[in-house]
Amino acid sequence: MHSQSSSPAGGTGRLTLPIQTGIDDQVRELLGRLGADAVRNSDGTDLPELVKDLAVKVYRTYFVGRGDQAWADAHPEQRTRIFLMSERTPALKDGELTIDVLAGWFDQQVRPDTDCDLARYWQVIDRTDSHTVPTDEWRLEPDGRTVVITTAKAGHLYTVDFLAEQTWDPTQMYNYLTNNWADDPTRIKESPYDVRHDETWHHVKGALDEWLADHPEVDVVRFTTFFYHFTLVYGPDAKERFVDWFGYSASVSVAALEAFQQAYGYQLEPEHFVDEGYYNSPFRPPSQAFKDWIAFQHEFVTGKVADLVEQVHACGKEAIMFLGDNWIGTEPYGPLFERTGLDAVVGSVGSGATCRMISDIPGVKYTEGRLLPYFFPDVFHPGGNPVAEANESWLAARRAIVRSPLDRIGYGGYLSLALEHPDFIDRMEAIVDEFRQFHDRAAGNRPQTAGFRVGILNAWGKLRSWQTHMVAHALWYRQAYSYLGVLESLAGLPFDVDFLSFEDVAQGVPEGIGVLVNVGGMGTAFSGGPAWESPELCAAVRAFVANGGGLIGVGDPTAWPVGGAIFQLSDVLGVDHESGWGLSTNRRCSAQGDHFITADLTGPLDVGEGTRDVLPVTEGAQVLVESSGTVQAAVNEFGQGRAVYLAGLPYSHDNSRLLHRALYWAAGRQAEFGQCIADDPRVETAVYPQTSDLVALNNATESVQTTVRCGDGREWAVQLPPGGLQWIKTNDN
Repeated sequence: MHSQSSSPAGGTGRLTLPIQTGIDDQVRELLGRLGADAVRNSDGTDLPELVKDLAVKVYRTYFVGRGDQAWADAHPEQRTRIFLMSERTPALKDGELTIDVLAGWFDQQVRPDTDCDLARYWQVIDRTDSHTVPTDEWRLEPDGRTVVITTAKAGHLYTVDFLAEQTWDPTQMYNYLTNNWADDPTRIKESPYDVRHDETWHHVKGALDEWLADHPEVDVVRFTTFFYHFTLVYGPDAKERFVDWFGYSASVSVAALEAFQQAYGYQLEPEHFVDEGYYNSPFRPPSQAFKDWIAFQHEFVTGKVADLVEQVHACGKEAIMFLGDNWIGTEPYGPLFERTGLDAVVGSVGSGATCRMISDIPGVKYTEGRLLPYFFPDVFHPGGNPVAEANESWLAARRAIVRSPLDRIGYGGYLSLALEHPDFIDRMEAIVDEFRQFHDRAAGNRPQTAGFRVGILNAWGKLRSWQTHMVAHALWYRQAYSYLGVLESLAGLPFDVDFLSFEDVAQGVPEGIGVLVNVGGMGTAFSGGPAWESPELCAAVRAFVANGGGLIGVGDPTAWPVGGAIFQLSDVLGVDHESGWGLSTNRRCSAQGDHFITADLTGPLDVGEGTRDVLPVTEGAQVLVESSGTVQAAVNEFGQGRAVYLAGLPYSHDNSRLLHRALYWAAGRQAEFGQCIADDPRVETAVYPQTSDLVALNNATESVQTTVRCGDGREWAVQLPPGGLQWIKTNDN
């Protein structure tokens, strides 16, 4: 795979390279070959002495909430805490029931906190009748992990929500287990500590001052990250059991819970965090208590971060944040993020959507993406194929970079491993060259977008911009990939995208939005669930479409079974979900021919896992694609506006083109669709009117020959190698 371009290869800058000790000659050679202008260390590696002689910017990782194990050991009461739930345990007889609260968890990572007020921070729940068991009806045994319920009822199911001390930092634990370091006695297993405690906070600030004084060679302090880790908890087999990149379960402490009660006027219980064992997954419609906790921690964390950044700036250094690990409370799209004063955010680019998540962050001087693969032995080993992963990652990211450029890219891990794969180094060189081309040719301009904005409508709104349907960053999950494809497609399409909450829209759709998009499974935060009980919300969206707006629904949009319908906007969408309650009503489902939306499909429509039992319910609904008597794609006109329904939309070249067309059709602007489009959906284009440039990107791993056509009659034949690109001057005759 290689690129085709009219720009010369080479160039320097915009690249951060991980380096380590013991390979000085290779480091010097690679810095020159790749034109890297910055170097960094990785978790577990040190920067070599030669950095003092290199004409590059020096990044160094810094851990705020761990790294001083002597402090953690001396102050175990100030380690971070997490709320967990025991295994669901049935009572087989009346009387005593014994539950080992740690039976389902990794005891090297967590330990029950038995020194807290058990009556307040532990909670025994009868899950059968949903009541909290009184504290005088259970006891904790001296082993600190066994709870005995004395009044259990036969046939009832019980759990214990408990506060636990975090004894091993999740990121370090992941690194140790991945690299087989866990049994190495020379490596310290670090415990995280909590700056909610004044003593720890003063220690953290003093440690940073000392560190800054001891590292004059550092230009950029790369905070990895700050105080509270996303929820990552391992089971007793030392394998990941629960992962939620947005999880707040590990952001708790007695001090924080008491401060919350004083600020908000009510007390949070363990169950507010355990949430029946779902731990407030982003797929759950958020409770008011959980939203309050997010806001509470966001205010606390951003304030503390601002203090640390001020310390860094006072030493003449830049402060950047890694978007991951201990990032909870620092949501870059949160209302208080800009007050941190951070110079930049760097994050891992696992897809087009995660690339946009980083590159669109407001209020920082620059953004940086860490490309995959990570230089770890799970990929870089004899017989491994890191080039294949690099190609997959780059083709996904490149679509997004064209639309919203990262300012910098970089890599992470252990450079010595990458050097054992010369073909990967060759590929990395080509990728870096392409990245620089986008900046050089665009000259600071963004490519042309449609004349209307797209609004993604869900429970989270702006707070989780470009983060919907993610569990653990960009990893693939069932019941998510069929919906995440919408965001992945939009990441590289020519649209300006806004993320709107249901509260944002209930008072009226914001000015400039041409099409609203509601995507997700029934009952989720993304589809909306109980939010659709709001008459104001339903009326606002109906009015928007009736007055000429567009609505695209994917999966179970607006789904909540009240008022005689499942899709609360079934009249707008033209289809509804048949739950089995309406089987007595005869509804026919047959496809009615070709349509503008499906014109570029090169094969059958792929709806992924799809949504079963969706049927037309309005006279004007036009079914475009059906399978086994259920709608896979349909369109409907409503007043002066239009709606599109899709049963699912995993990312693919065809589906990205279909969404592109669907957005223009729903907006009633299909006549404007042909602004320089390639005939082949595998090729996407970006147009820069300011410089009269057009770039054609082959997003496929095979060669493509196609024609790029503009609405004014101009056209160009392009022949692109696998993953290739071609720049075209649109004003050349």
